[in-house]
Amino acid sequence: MSERESMAYDVVIVGGGPAGLSAAIRLKQLANEAGRELSVCILEKGSEVGAHILSGAVVDPIALNELIPDWKEKGAPLTVQVAENHHWVLTRTGKWAMPHLMMPPFMRNRGTYTLSLGNLCRWLAGQAEELGVEIFPGFAAAEILYSEDGAVRGVATGDLGIARDGSHRADYQPGMELHARYTFFAEGARGHLTKRLTEIFGLRDDSGPQVFGLGVKELWDVPADKHKPGRVIHTQGWPLDGAWGGGFLYHQENNQVALGFVTSLDYANPYLSPFEEMQRWKTHPAIRAEIEGGRRVSYGARAINEGGYQAIPKLVFPGGALIGCSAGFVNVPRIKGTHTAMKSAMLAAEAAFEAIATDRSADELSAYPDTLHKSWIVKELKTVRNAQPAVAHWGGFAGTLFAGFDMWLNYLGIRTPWTLRHKADNLKTRRKDASGPILYPKPDGVLTFDRLSSVFISNTNHEEDQPVHLTLKDPDIPTAINLPVYAGPEQRYCPAGVYEFVEEADGEPRLQINAQNCVHCKTCDIKDPTQNINWVTPEGGGGPNYPNM
Repeated sequence: MSERESMAYDVVIVGGGPAGLSAAIRLKQLANEAGRELSVCILEKGSEVGAHILSGAVVDPIALNELIPDWKEKGAPLTVQVAENHHWVLTRTGKWAMPHLMMPPFMRNRGTYTLSLGNLCRWLAGQAEELGVEIFPGFAAAEILYSEDGAVRGVATGDLGIARDGSHRADYQPGMELHARYTFFAEGARGHLTKRLTEIFGLRDDSGPQVFGLGVKELWDVPADKHKPGRVIHTQGWPLDGAWGGGFLYHQENNQVALGFVTSLDYANPYLSPFEEMQRWKTHPAIRAEIEGGRRVSYGARAINEGGYQAIPKLVFPGGALIGCSAGFVNVPRIKGTHTAMKSAMLAAEAAFEAIATDRSADELSAYPDTLHKSWIVKELKTVRNAQPAVAHWGGFAGTLFAGFDMWLNYLGIRTPWTLRHKADNLKTRRKDASGPILYPKPDGVLTFDRLSSVFISNTNHEEDQPVHLTLKDPDIPTAINLPVYAGPEQRYCPAGVYEFVEEADGEPRLQINAQNCVHCKTCDIKDPTQNINWVTPEGGGGPNYPNM
């Protein structure tokens, strides 16, 4: 007999981000319209809704318009409309602006807003709770529950009070089982339960691999005379060499500027550090001019889905569905995924409500992928499907030219017959003897910073006496393969200083895992060349606490 208590719901949602909240709201809207009861709960591993949410963000309100048409009257935090849109190609010391006429109209950010996505999620949580959704922050879904026939029947939260050695501390509490007719997984990019579901149900048997970028972000308070609300800048080019990605800089409300740098995780050189590339990017004269005289107030990092249309997995399985970035609907050229994540969740909610209302909850939600593939999500992603792999295959200059040509043709209704494919990011890493070390400048503590001081202002915290949530399938691989063959890339790709190689008394190296620093970006789970690192959830409430990211 399990010592865990259980609770039953019609729908359980794992993750309180834009997708999870949108699904919950739509389910309750439909139930209210039909005059029937429907129980919905959300599990959120962060200490509060929004604590683990990190995005640029420039948001297209198309999905929000559909979900809550009167969002302005209800006080949604979309208050700064994009007023200027710039795309710069950077050289080492200069820049040139890409003319708007070269870019399809959907790249121009008309009618979009720049804001804190975490604050949008906090507002959506309030809307959900008003409708009767139960939200449990600080409770991490740690285990998938299955029925005897193999269908998903819910999840269990992690046990609390487990010591690092596996023993029960005095404050031990067993997890809770949450049973549901349908379970939605809205964990974001590289969700740990989604990863397991993908393996069990073969959700990628008919699609290409998902590929990712790592976004490293800072929030700055800048002098009032430098602040231009609604100013949006995207960059490509310098400082990356032999890799691709780009920067963003958004002037938001309250004299704040959100800036960050995204590095595609298919980079080959194991000596590259996405964190250091972001710091170096800030030293460019054009970027420095936007924030000089200001003060950095927050920091964070998060992996981003970049696979697009050809990386959409099978979305449904017995008892559940993948929604939002658990599946991956980011429009990479637009650098936007909130609107597509929300819309996917709304479509899944509509399919689940119809199944429950007609007592077909034993069926897979086939209506969800059917309607999604007929929706504006897929139309949008098909238009840009070749942009990311083109740059990945042919580099920044040639890839950008091809991507622009391909997007224009598709936008004009001339559907190109080719769809470029992806290769998993970890497979792109070169051996160290085929790569060259990269010399990064030391931080000055004013414009550029080190990783540990950055983690400090992310408000990251984990209970120290708990099992390490960054697990190794084979503890010998880091020193037997990763260090001698790939120069130990985990000590550079992690933006939080979690991994370091230390020397033992006998002179032999050992991988030390500083799990308390982890900002839950999932880069290690993605980029480890041997796929030996497996990220599992720590105790609920652990991790970063982003106030305004």
